[in-house]
Amino acid sequence: MTSFDSIQADATAIADSVKTTELTATHTATASLDRIKQLNQALGAFTDVIETKALSDAQEVDRQVATSAYLPLAGVPFAVKNLFDIEGMSTRAGSKINRTNPPATADAFLVSRLKSAGAILTGGLNMGEYAYDFTGENIHDGNCLNPHDTSRMAGGSSSGSGSSVASGMVPIALGSDTNGSIRVPSSFCGLFGLKPTYGRLSRHGTFPFVGSLDHLGPMARSARDLALVFDVLQGPDPMDPAQADKPFLATTTELRNGIEGLRIATAGGYFRTNAEPEALAAVDAVAAAVGASREVEIPEAARARAAAYVITASEGANLHFDRIRSRPEDFDPDTRDRFLAGTMIPALWVQQAHRFRSWFRDLMSKMFEEFDIILTPTTPFTSLPSDTKTITLAGQIMPARPNIGLFTQPISFIGLPAVSVPIWLEGASLPIGVQVIAPAWREDLALRVAHHLQEIGVAKAPVAAL
Repeated sequence: MTSFDSIQADATAIADSVKTTELTATHTATASLDRIKQLNQALGAFTDVIETKALSDAQEVDRQVATSAYLPLAGVPFAVKNLFDIEGMSTRAGSKINRTNPPATADAFLVSRLKSAGAILTGGLNMGEYAYDFTGENIHDGNCLNPHDTSRMAGGSSSGSGSSVASGMVPIALGSDTNGSIRVPSSFCGLFGLKPTYGRLSRHGTFPFVGSLDHLGPMARSARDLALVFDVLQGPDPMDPAQADKPFLATTTELRNGIEGLRIATAGGYFRTNAEPEALAAVDAVAAAVGASREVEIPEAARARAAAYVITASEGANLHFDRIRSRPEDFDPDTRDRFLAGTMIPALWVQQAHRFRSWFRDLMSKMFEEFDIILTPTTPFTSLPSDTKTITLAGQIMPARPNIGLFTQPISFIGLPAVSVPIWLEGASLPIGVQVIAPAWREDLALRVAHHLQEIGVAKAPVAAL
């Protein structure tokens, strides 16, 4: 397998090759680092590259492979959104202010899980400031661009995660998803992205945004990679009080079960009236491929998104209030103004949003008594040109930055697991995502559908032709 082939390969194939000594971890790490040097200046995906440590870790993995150590991700390069702690580096969270913080004294819990499984950390990735963004544009570190068309945005806030994987710099990356920040860049960059159930994975060692909505998860170029990485990431962490006490879910082995017997529907109403033709065509293609003949309406989805905004704005503003007062000039003005608006939300509105959240969660639980999977667009459209300020949906002009995630927010709001699968419509120059939503704690169902779609060629995630 040549260096170029190892860039094209997914994580599962790389790990299998390293474990059988067809490749060495040193080779795969070097190939990844070379690719980063070649492409990062044009894409702006990485903010920090840790070459020396990556090569040292790769040599250690090669030594462990020689002793037949169990390393499910042996030699797989990866990178993480720069709100994950990386030992020896300041956790900047996309901001100017945080980069003067003391370096992290340890890796984040999920970073440690991947490294313990033999994966090689290559660096920290660009993101929207403090994760309050769907575009992936950052005035402090520069905009992160879409490798399928560098005139367009990668999507945010996990922009570097999307761009680095789609460009072949790394086969897997970790991101965070509060309102859609894994799924939006997965849609724009043509990737498989998993937002697990709220509370499934530890968030210890990451910079927060909205504690009651924050999720962490992987992005990859194959569904089997999502399952492999998700299985490695699972595990109890007493340092995260929000993590639920749930048994290990072996999603990798569940992939072989396929989709036979799954009850799959598409969402209409809100999820169709606000979608552009390409988004509707992608959902229709997936629905036809999986035999989803029924359309259901999710009542009050628009209200769920509004309530999610109330909670996001108020909790985010509370977290950053002291920084806004002491260093307002060091924020992106757009981010600062959105946080300032959040400080003025009445407590009664926040309380009512949480009450509605409980009601909406119960409603969706009842819907999933009838269905196993619900399909929606991930984003209303394909990737937008960089610096797009406004969009028009259903005849209404609205700001672009907060409204790209209008289909992902109602799902994050109640913590349901969802996989964004990449669809390339015939003749299309850009991909678009379809959201595969499952009941709480059933990530395996969403991953089975995603894997089936990739196996039959409906979903695909090629490395961008740069």
